[in-house]
Amino acid sequence: MIKLDNVSKKFATGTVALSDISLSIDEGEFVFLVGSTGSGKTTLFRLLIRDILPTEGKVFVNELEVTNLPKNKLPHLRKGVGVVFQDLKLLLDRTVFENVALPLEVSGINSESARLKVEEVLRQVGLNEHKDKFPVQLSGGEVQRVAIARALILAPQILLADEPTGNLDQSTSWEIVQILSDINKKGATVIMATHNSDIIKNMNKRIIHIEKGKIIKDEKIHESKTHKETHKNEKKTTDEGNSEDSKEEKKK
Repeated sequence: MIKLDNVSKKFATGTVALSDISLSIDEGEFVFLVGSTGSGKTTLFRLLIRDILPTEGKVFVNELEVTNLPKNKLPHLRKGVGVVFQDLKLLLDRTVFENVALPLEVSGINSESARLKVEEVLRQVGLNEHKDKFPVQLSGGEVQRVAIARALILAPQILLADEPTGNLDQSTSWEIVQILSDINKKGATVIMATHNSDIIKNMNKRIIHIEKGKIIKDEKIHESKTHKETHKNEKKTTDEGNSEDSKEEKKK
């Protein structure tokens, strides 16, 4: 689904944002991207949507080689990758409905189909009753939901969320993470950049730690270990059940 092969990014200013990054993220994974400000998280996201190109290495997204992608294939790439930007990029002079519908307008979808899609996505994030409001009339958590809805409107296979809980209280942060988790359960690959250690600890998902443009740790163990332990316990229970059944048969 996503693959980076020895990717480095050096900007014209001389800043090295990423240095020899290699990683693979499978379809349907939920991954936390963790690192301090300036560690390279946003640069990695920008590479995945071909907002910038790597200085070295290759980037693959949804079986497309992003680094050599012709310009006429760029819309196809971006349709498959939804992004919740750190600064949200919502239009303040448009309503919730109009902000979410914008990608559909650009894609040329007819107004009735667009209306149905927007209402469906707004229901998914719990915002249908606020569709006629403007962003300034919403709470911080509601504004984040608008950004998520807009990122989902083209039904992307991948969702990138750049610090979606950065300015929210703990309760609202969990609501946003639950929405992202539900999206992941429906099949989308989710990559969430975050500093929120409480969420990371309690979600039991893969964690990629990035610092100074390098991956310093990739924790994949917990989720697979839990799955194995669950399978082992299920097998043990089944075996014990079979053993008890055999004893009962012998008694008869």
